[in-house]
Parts: sequence; C-alpha cells; structure tokens
Amino acid sequence: MVEELEGWTVYGNPTDFPGKFVARNWVGETPTDTVLIDTTLDGLRAQLPQGLGCLVRDPRDHPHIIEVWI
Repeated sequence: MVEELEGWTVYGNPTDFPGKFVARNWVGETPTDTVLIDTTLDGLRAQLPQGLGCLVRDPRDHPHIIEVWI
C-alpha cells in the first residue's frame, strides 16, 4: 500500500474567504474538510502542524496560492 502525501496549501485572499489567509489540508490530490483561517500570514503559519517544510510558490500556480507546506 502506498501512503499518499499530506500537505497544506496556503492561499491569500481566496474568493470564499476574502481578506483572509487560508490553509487547506490535502491528502494526495484530494482536499480534506480541514481549513485554517487567519487575518495574517504569520498567524496562519503559526497554526500549521510543526515539523513541515515550505515549498515556494510555482509561477504556474493559481494566483491566490502563496506556498505549500509538506
């Protein structure tokens, strides 16, 4: 059995939470129902699970994506 990668995609000012920073949890290519929300990027990052590493935004990512943590 292959274990799927779990990660958090961080968005700035998404349409469903305007003016907020949001982290959505993903398992593989499937989003979960777990969402973190804050008014600041630093506040949102403080809510993420400890021990993750940050991947910088790829220029091909959706414009609202700031970074991904795995």
